[in-house]
Amino acid sequence: MRKLSASNLVAYINQLDKKQVYNYVSPKTKGVIRIEGVDLPEGPIRIKRWNPSAGETEANQKVESISSELIWRVANAFNPNQPINIDRILGASYNTRSVFEALLAHTPEFYFCYPGRIENKGGHTTIKHGHKHLIWNPDAPHKLGVLAKMETDIVISEIPALDAFYDSLVLPDNFERKEIDLDVQRRHAQIQIALYFIGKQLNFRTWIAQNDKGILYQNKRIGEFDGVIASLKDEKLMTAYDDAIQAALLIDCIWFKNGKLMPAVMEVEHSTGVTSGLSRMKNFKDKFPPFPTRYVIVAPDEDRDKVIKEANKPQFKDLDTRYFTYSAVEELYALCQRRKLKGVTEEFLDCFMEPILN
Repeated sequence: MRKLSASNLVAYINQLDKKQVYNYVSPKTKGVIRIEGVDLPEGPIRIKRWNPSAGETEANQKVESISSELIWRVANAFNPNQPINIDRILGASYNTRSVFEALLAHTPEFYFCYPGRIENKGGHTTIKHGHKHLIWNPDAPHKLGVLAKMETDIVISEIPALDAFYDSLVLPDNFERKEIDLDVQRRHAQIQIALYFIGKQLNFRTWIAQNDKGILYQNKRIGEFDGVIASLKDEKLMTAYDDAIQAALLIDCIWFKNGKLMPAVMEVEHSTGVTSGLSRMKNFKDKFPPFPTRYVIVAPDEDRDKVIKEANKPQFKDLDTRYFTYSAVEELYALCQRRKLKGVTEEFLDCFMEPILN
């Protein structure tokens, strides 16, 4: 299935006439928008917006930015011919979300639509007129610079969004690296914790990188949690391979199952660390006998282009790398928190890990 990136959406909007003013998708919103500038490849996009009916003029308005993070979140939500609700995707996080929706809807591959909405009251189900959505229809583009409505028979059942929750955590002294922002380190640790709990739910034993076992979570070192492997020498699959054990010590997370399976080898990386993560996994693979597993880069959604580019370099091709986005990790983690999964095989992971080899 074709996927969109932030650079795709930014390039589409960059084709719009910068001298033209654009209306919002909803006729109830009276303001207009003009594009001030576009920073390629991934934004931000700079705009001005004002409401002529309220006596506002363009000259008195400040320049605002549509961030790369917002653009990536929307790009990752799109699949061909499946409507998305921008407000639902972004929540209340961004005050430029309706501006971005409007600009995107003026580009040829995007339409606005009103899919039906399933409503259940007192056990009685009815289909109501739905809320405004955008739909990506790459096979039937409309004219550039105009809004186009698509009629659709799609009906949506809106389930409550799944939220992933983390308790407070404390990073060990040796975890901190001056060259990496503290918030990035904390996010890295949260994702490792999520991977541990996902593994626990799926009956995996989890290896956590040797230097990360001191992370304090729920007032306990993560290395002391049930199912966390204290030493790789104790893991049946690894006992005969000292070189592979040494290569695996600093790999962020490895899942083992039943002493016979290794469902995934994972490196949690922000953009500047993708290459080193791939190198650690490659070093491990070269020192371990051929064995079916998944080599996975776990990274923020907005790092997609970087992950794909690095994973497809000749030296890493044989890893057949999967991409496990932070949002996919937290979707699965939230599902594990909300439901007690049973009878699920490790192939279930393939629903969340994206093959990225060209």
